[in-house]
Amino acid sequence: MNRLHDRRLPARRLHGLALAACGTALALAGLAAPRAAAAQDLLVRNATVHTAGSAGTLRNSDVLVRNGRIAAVGTGLAAPAGVAVVDAAGRSLTPALFGGITGIGIEEVSGESDTVDATLALGAGAQPVMTVRPEFDVTLAYNPDTVLLPVARIEGIGFTLLHAGNARGGSIIGGQGGTVRLDGGIDPVGPRVLFVELGAAGAGLSGESRAAQWMLLDQLVDEARGRIAPESRNALMTPAGRAALARFLDGKGLVMVQVERAADIVQLLRWSKRQGVRVAIAGGAEAWKLAPQLAAAKVPVFVDPLANLPADFDRIGATMENAARLQAAGVAVGFSQAGDASHNARKVRQLAGNAVANGMPWEAALAGLTRVPAQALGLGDQLGAIAPGMRGDLVLWSGDPLELSSLPDQVWLDGRAQPMRSRQTELRDRYLGVIR
Repeated sequence: MNRLHDRRLPARRLHGLALAACGTALALAGLAAPRAAAAQDLLVRNATVHTAGSAGTLRNSDVLVRNGRIAAVGTGLAAPAGVAVVDAAGRSLTPALFGGITGIGIEEVSGESDTVDATLALGAGAQPVMTVRPEFDVTLAYNPDTVLLPVARIEGIGFTLLHAGNARGGSIIGGQGGTVRLDGGIDPVGPRVLFVELGAAGAGLSGESRAAQWMLLDQLVDEARGRIAPESRNALMTPAGRAALARFLDGKGLVMVQVERAADIVQLLRWSKRQGVRVAIAGGAEAWKLAPQLAAAKVPVFVDPLANLPADFDRIGATMENAARLQAAGVAVGFSQAGDASHNARKVRQLAGNAVANGMPWEAALAGLTRVPAQALGLGDQLGAIAPGMRGDLVLWSGDPLELSSLPDQVWLDGRAQPMRSRQTELRDRYLGVIR
């Protein structure tokens, strides 16, 4: 099913042209703009429903959405009066996908600093001062009108985790991010996530020493737990910072740790157990070496399956089989790409497809795009699966969702059909019209 997946395949393509070439465009008048009275009610019939949950894949099945929530999944479901009905004709229906850890809405043009709000550098300057500000919350800068949002959404992306980081002069604790749904709302959903950067990438934020990172983390925990007086000249946090960090201790919140090297992951597992901190890993190029330990500790890992080269000394053991090996050991595996994730969140399907091509089961790869991130981010009761009670965030596909040749025919969020256009498609249509 996924033999076509190869890291050399082009990820960019013309959405509308490819859709026409596939011959699978919806023949449903008014689907992109349903009546307001029925905006949250929907019945999708005769679909191959990939639930991403315990029910697995259901053939020739129906999904009913009422008031924005999935009301029923089964066969032969009756359409209540006034509910829009879509005949899927056997096509794949999945939950809306997780776009990975991105800056969608807090980054518009990565090369223009005025449009980037993801990092904090209060201590930068000629004489930088160590500044640890876990109270920094990037979600306050989120702009739901970003042009990046529809670009990702028409590719089936329904939610993403906003990343918080530190520039030079900050600290290894980047601050708080949160999950946003790409429905145009300004408020994040679910609990905040604290971001920490460890290993070689964080050494410049910890006195050029990765060993110092554990010393600093231990001190910060001591401050948050009141073992170091706020007025101490060695204190590193503000009162708000201590209160913010305390909310992530004792298993009460999720700490997302960017780390790659196996030796650093060993220390992370020891530290998180000693301090009672619930962690997830972003990156984890060498995480496969510690798969049993990660599974036992119930630590989710968000990998980039295309990371197969030793890009630096922290990733000597990188392999495209990372996701498959972790999943086989029982680790909850999600996907998030390195690099320009904000502008290319749509490529996350390529990551999952390459994981399948390198040994990961198809259903597990779909879960890595849906259920696994939703559960890790505290949203498992709302997002990431097709089951009664879940949000009606759905995608109808032209073919196999993990094949690059497949495209979303329609995306629904809370049962509302989303416009299947973006600035890119509008520019495409404009210039194709000029050419013609």
